[in-house]
Amino acid sequence: MEFFHKRTWAEIDLAAAEKNLNILKGFIDETKTRPCCVLKAFGYGHGDINLMKLYQTLGVDFFAVSNIDEAIGLRRHGCTGDILILGYTAPQYAAELSRFDIIQAAVSEEYAKELSEAAKSPVRVHIKLDTGMGRIGLIAKDRKKCLEEIAVIRSLPNLVCEGIFTHFAVADSFEKESCDYTDMQKELFFSIAEEAGGFKEVHCLNSAGAELHYDSRSTLARFGILLYGLNPDPSLKMPEGIEPVMEIKSVIGYIKDLHKGDCVSYGRTFTAEHDMRAATLPIGYADGYPRLLSNKGEVMICGKRAKILGRVCMDQIIVDITDIPEAKVGTEVTVFGKGEITADDVAALCGTIGYEMICAVSPRVPRVYMKDGKVIDVVNIL
Repeated sequence: MEFFHKRTWAEIDLAAAEKNLNILKGFIDETKTRPCCVLKAFGYGHGDINLMKLYQTLGVDFFAVSNIDEAIGLRRHGCTGDILILGYTAPQYAAELSRFDIIQAAVSEEYAKELSEAAKSPVRVHIKLDTGMGRIGLIAKDRKKCLEEIAVIRSLPNLVCEGIFTHFAVADSFEKESCDYTDMQKELFFSIAEEAGGFKEVHCLNSAGAELHYDSRSTLARFGILLYGLNPDPSLKMPEGIEPVMEIKSVIGYIKDLHKGDCVSYGRTFTAEHDMRAATLPIGYADGYPRLLSNKGEVMICGKRAKILGRVCMDQIIVDITDIPEAKVGTEVTVFGKGEITADDVAALCGTIGYEMICAVSPRVPRVYMKDGKVIDVVNIL
């Protein structure tokens, strides 16, 4: 197990990850729908390899990623299940798709033909339909053309068309218009899949889809953000028992007294209006902590909130510890995670979503894997 320096680090709670998966399994009928764990973007910033290994021990045999590098990384670290690439892979890498037994999304007839031509051995594919997301895939609303394109793709040499799938645009909303839209996407998708027929895997469910719009016709449920304990839509109630898997921790590196009139950080955007006590933490926007939190973000120190003073720097932030007399150099700080300040809370202050916060945690932040309060593994990316 690697060593890590307690500057700034991310604690990954494997027990929480296991619990979250078990809760999500409760949304589906596992006799008809298998869980697919989405590990794209370095496992949403948590580290994909350790989570893949955990999920495999829990019986998961299907994973989804964004690109070929992520897929090969999983395979090289012992992934024995199916791996679906949800995004683009240049046709020139067809041999690697075949060699590593990776499933590629076929997003158009033209792309499928190029992939088929480049392939010298069979490449497994799932055909992607655009039923209303407006991003990638065969355009499903042109039903006749879509079915013709599906037939062409299935006839191409060296492509093994095992599945068909789509992605919901607003499954995380309870608004009537959004629910109607999701229902439209779902019925359009299944009607085309059923008319085309013969697919081993037919799937449309994401985290919110599995929770709020479950349909047993979907052979896979692609669990993403809820696996990691964040809400697809923070305005909705979090499913009972789901908890964040990641906590960002830091330490106090320096303490000083501020006097009335003293300025803090770049641009002198904070000036003390009275005598204060301030602490400097070795975390900044190079670690993924947004500069947008300047003068408004908070961290937890000794169970109390400490507000950021001045601008977030590349490597440091300054916080107000006037009312936390027990704080000292070396005191551990929770930047966000479980408890009072979550990634969703921090994201709201930045006008974004929790997904972005956890995916933005930079490579120089060690991932420390915990279970039952003990360090199980450490991944230093740099």
